[in-house]
This record gives sequence, structure tokens and C-alpha cells, in this order.
Amino acid sequence: MNLVTITANVCCCLFLVLLIVIYSLKDKVRNDDNRIYRWILICNVFLLVIELIFTCTIYYYKDNLALIMIFEKIYFIYNLIWILVFSYYIILTANEKNKKVYDFLHADHNMNVIGLLVFIALMSVIILLLPLEHGYENGYVAYSYGMAPDFMSFIAGIMIMIAISSIVINRKTLNKKKIIPMIIFPILMTFFFMIHAIYPDVMLTSLSITIISHIMYHTIENPDMKMIEQLNLAKEVAEKANLAKSEFLSNMSHEIRTPLNAVVGFSECILQEETLESAKDDARDIIMASQNLLEIVNGVLDISKIEANKMEIINKEYDLKQELTDLARLTATRIGEKPVVFNTSFSDDLPAILFGDVQKIKQIIINILTNAIKYTDKGRIDFVVSCINDKEQTTLIISIEDTGRGIKPEKIEKLFTKFERLDEEGNTTIEGTGLGLAITKKLVEMLGGKIVVQSKFQEGSKFTVYIKQIIREYNLSHDKLQNDSKDVSEFDFSNRRILVVDDNKINLKLANRILTGFKIECVEANSGSECLEKQASSEKYDMILMDDMMPHMSGTETLHKLKEMENFNTPVIALTANAIEGMRESYLKEGFNDYLSKPIDKVELTRILSKFLPKKIDLVEENNLKLDNNIDSKEVYLKENGIDVEKGFTILGDKNLFFDTLKDFYFASSLRRDELLLHLANGDLKNYSILTHSIKSDCKYLGIDNLADICFVHETKSKENDKEYIDSEFQKLLDEYDRIISILKEYYGE
Repeated sequence: MNLVTITANVCCCLFLVLLIVIYSLKDKVRNDDNRIYRWILICNVFLLVIELIFTCTIYYYKDNLALIMIFEKIYFIYNLIWILVFSYYIILTANEKNKKVYDFLHADHNMNVIGLLVFIALMSVIILLLPLEHGYENGYVAYSYGMAPDFMSFIAGIMIMIAISSIVINRKTLNKKKIIPMIIFPILMTFFFMIHAIYPDVMLTSLSITIISHIMYHTIENPDMKMIEQLNLAKEVAEKANLAKSEFLSNMSHEIRTPLNAVVGFSECILQEETLESAKDDARDIIMASQNLLEIVNGVLDISKIEANKMEIINKEYDLKQELTDLARLTATRIGEKPVVFNTSFSDDLPAILFGDVQKIKQIIINILTNAIKYTDKGRIDFVVSCINDKEQTTLIISIEDTGRGIKPEKIEKLFTKFERLDEEGNTTIEGTGLGLAITKKLVEMLGGKIVVQSKFQEGSKFTVYIKQIIREYNLSHDKLQNDSKDVSEFDFSNRRILVVDDNKINLKLANRILTGFKIECVEANSGSECLEKQASSEKYDMILMDDMMPHMSGTETLHKLKEMENFNTPVIALTANAIEGMRESYLKEGFNDYLSKPIDKVELTRILSKFLPKKIDLVEENNLKLDNNIDSKEVYLKENGIDVEKGFTILGDKNLFFDTLKDFYFASSLRRDELLLHLANGDLKNYSILTHSIKSDCKYLGIDNLADICFVHETKSKENDKEYIDSEFQKLLDEYDRIISILKEYYGE
């Protein structure tokens, strides 16, 4: 019968070698499972070889008991090694969805391997030292018994029981294919032990192990199946992500509705106000709501930056109390008709001026407050901000507590998971995608802070954020308060000359008008080359305001050429509509001294003028410009044809400037139309984007909104080199441009 054992072992060995070769050549998912499975196959081969040698030794060297005992104990050790590796594999795969156990097993894979090797070495020494007895059949050693095999069986039994327990505990989450080898293994072992009991000289343990390895290949570790499984998993994850992002985009209307409603509502109020002061109050609310709306949109765009770890910290000075007051006022409107009291409390010792990333702090607060309002149907919401001041640094303690629905203890861990919404079955009427708090936690961590959540289900929640900021001023001085109350147009920078470089005539006119209000002489240049010519002449300038997006030579290229000039030391400020977060730092890296976004913010302009024109600023009394609200019949004609003249009056600040600019736009329109056609015919998308950008800017100032919107899309698509879109939609742009030209032609009586 030993011949049967030898033949079976030789066949199994050849089969396993072939299986290892096939397995190694196939592409497969690289993970701990297949690495361990590879070791199971290798151990199986060695076990077969040892059993083959052991069987031959018994057959040919039946009288050399010492040699037989050595090979037999080695055989026991390799049996134990295989069972240990096999059990470790089962435990690992059985717990792949049990996060705590799986993380523990993967905490330090190298240490786990070292621990397993040490354990195997210890067990091997014990087996080698324990006594071994033999039973004989027909003069041959037929079977073994004693402490050595008993110890091996005991350890193997414990490991198998642990593996079976792992399967039983995780049976609900475990892939059923993983259970098959574990069930078949004891059945096969029982069957072959029965054969061994009938025929003691037949050892088929390695055969059963080989069959298990083969079954594992076809049920768990088949590379093709695992690749398909991984592809299906990746597809499922991608579909889930796409669905979540689609839901997020569809639900964005909820996030922007409040500030947008404020803009529309207060705009309507302006038309009904009887006094200028009341209209100004409404205008301030519109500005505040618009800024909040812009922050929300920027926050959406920031999601991709957060995921790519490219989010930037933008530090600047800010008035904390004013920011908190504005934020609380706007957020309170979201409560609507719900019986919820909104309480605010800002500590008296909050520093007046801080230095840090105020936009991210506001985004953190808005996200938490929005959630509090969503999930609080009645009761109160307490918005409390206090601080701990320490010399030049303060720790802000931002607390938002509500009497809302609360969070179940087991759900708190998932609170900051992206796209995770808790208790969706009970919150079907509440919009949202679960991104807010995930972003909030990331932002808090970016600012070096900490967020703590306390909640009782059905009673309410409390979010506390700790963030450190630099103190610039503890209290605003009387002089500063007095200066801040002045209109920025009252500053006087007499005898100063500023060169404004822009290819857009409206931008030049508007800049000229604003700078004139500061008593500054404004010199215009409509291209980078003209700027270089003026700088090379004998004329001197105290500052240069430089647009970046210009044809032939961009503002950045112009700046680099200016810096090549001998003794050039004039401050150059980037003046651009490219106002997304992070652009300021980009322009500073290019060598600009500062950054000013369009449309020009007079407060920000005052800061720049004060910084780079450091002579004493005298306050002068000037009358505020007032718009003449009388609209003649020709103006009514423009308005009836879709040109928002009142918007143009407001932006440009003067009716005469509006009509001068409108005339310039009209007289340049035919030439610009020809240029559009030429750029399109030549496929010159770079100059096409510059021209559509210029037309868009003019239209925005003049209240020609529809053409401005169309030009904006064409500007964007041309920057993306999407000529297919431009070709298909160009006629729509041309039709609208021709419509505006015909309206203006009628207006001017031509």
C-alpha cells in the first residue's frame, strides 16, 4: 500500500507545482490574501516532498528507526505549519469586514509575520523534544503515537477551532465561497483518517491538503474571479460616488436658496423704498448675501481641492465680531417659520482684529449651523463664541448647541464620513448629501483645530470647535473706528500718478473714475506693449494696475519684461477678474506686489493705495454721487429690449459715463464682430477667448446680461479648446450680438 501513497504524493506534487506556475503567471489583485495563499501552496509542496521522503524511508530503511523518527517529526512540523498558515488565512479573510479585528491584523503586517514565525519555531522545538512511539504492520512502521503527534494535533485543533469561530462570528458578512474550503477540510481529514485506520501504512493527509488548496483556487483565490470581483467592486464604488455627487449637485439649490432669496428680495425692496438711506440698507444686505453666495459656490469648488489635498490656507486680517454678526444674521433667515429661537452670544474679550483664514472659519460655522437648523424642528439653537487669549494668540471656542433630533451613539463615528447621511429613513424631507460635516472636519484639521461632538438622541446635539488664531488688535482704536466710518471715496492721494493697463475700454474708464475720486491722475494703456513704451519714456508712475488676460502679451508677461528694465521699482498690482481662491498667491509668486480683483472693491483699493502710496492721507469732504433716477423715453427703449440701464448706472456710478461707454461699445461692435469671425475661421482660440472675455466684461458693465452670459460660456469653452462646441453654438452668439447692435443702431438713429 506504500506504493499507493508514493504514487498519490508524486501526482499531487506535480499537480501543485503546475498550479503554482499557473497562479504565478496570472495577473491578480495584490493583497495579503493571495500572498498567504501562495505560502499555503509552497508549504503544501514541501509537505508532499517530506511525506514522499518519509514514505520511502519507511519502505527502504525500515530498520533505521532514528532516521524514520527525524523525518516523521519534520513531517509533523510541516503539517502544523500548513495548518497554522491556513488558519491565519481563514481568520484574516473571515474578518475583512470586521474593522477592529482587520485593522489589528493589518496594524503591522511584518510584526504579525515575525510573531507567526516565532510561534512556529517554538512549536517545532517542542515537537522535536517530545517522545514518539511507533506501531508496526507486516514488519513496517505503520503509524505513530505519543506526546509529539498528540501535541501537534492539539495545537492544530485549537487553530482550526479559532478559524471556525471566526467564520461563525462573521457569517453574516462573509462571502459564502470562503466557507467551502473550511467545511470540506475536516470532512476530507475524517475520511482519510478512516482509510488510515483500515490501512495503517497508507498516509493521505497531504492529499487532503492538496485537494483543499485546489478548492481554494477555484472558490476564493482564482485570479480571474478576484479581478472580476475587484472590477465589480470598483464599478459599484464609482456608481455610488456618481450617484452621491449627482444628488449633491441636484441638492445645491437648497444651499444657495437662502442668500439668493435675500438678493432677490432685497433688490425688490430697493425699488419700493422711499428714502436713499433705506435703499442703502437694503443694498448692504444684498452685498452681504451675495458674498455669502459666492462663499458657498467657492466651497463647492473646494471639494475637489480637499480630496486632492490641494486646499490652501489663505490668511488675512479680519474683524471677527463683524464677521460673526453678519453670519448669524444671514443664517437666522434659514429658520423660516419653525418655532425655533436663535440665540447668539459673542464674548466681550474677543480680539477686534485677528489674522487667519476667516473664510474657512466661516464655512465651518455655516456648515454646523445649517445642520442644526435642518434637524431642529422646535426649541432653540445657541451660537456661542468665546476665547482664551494668550499674548499674541487666541484660542477661539465656537459652540453650536441645538434641541433637535440628536444622534444615536453608534452613529456618531459615521458623522464625518463623506456622503454619509444618518437615519435617512426618518429624514426623507431633509435635503443634503452628507458632505457638509466631512468638509468641516477636514477644514478644522487643516487649521490645526479640533472638533468635539456631544449628542443625545431625540434631545439635541452640541458641536464645539477649537481653533487658534493670531491677534493683531485687542480693541479698535477711536481713530480707526472714525476712519472706518468714512466713505472710502473721501481719501485724498493728490499728486500721484497711476498707470492702468487693460485692453477693455470700460475697465479703463471705470478705473479712471474711481481713481479720480481719490485725487489720483490716471494714465491709461490698452496693451502690454503700450505699458512698456510708457514705462520706457521719461514719465514716472507711483503704481501700475495691470490686467492679466490681454491679447498678444499677458499682464504676467508684461511684468516680467518690466522687471528686466534698469532701475524699475514701481509697485505692480494684478488687476484681474480671475478671482478664485488661491489666485492671489499665484500672482504674488509671479512677482506682482499685490492683487486686486474685479469689480474693484473700493475698501480693498484703499488698502492697496495706503500700503504702496504711504504719504499722509488727508480726509476731504465730498458730496456723495447720486444717480438721477429719471429715465427718458430712449432709456425706456433700451430697457424694453433687454438692456438693464439701471444696473449700468449703478455699476458705473454715473449716467454720463454709462452712455459714453455704451457709445464706445456700439462703435467698436462692427470691428469686434469681424474679429470674432476671423479668429473662428483661423481656429485662433486663444485670441477668440480674449475677445469674448472683453465683450463679456463690457456687457456686464452695461447691463447687457444675455450676451454677457453667452460670451462667458464661449470664453470658457475656448480656453478648454472645445472648438466643436464653439462651432455649433457660434451662430447663437452672433445672433444675439447682431440683435444688440441693431438695438443700438436704432437708439442712435442710424
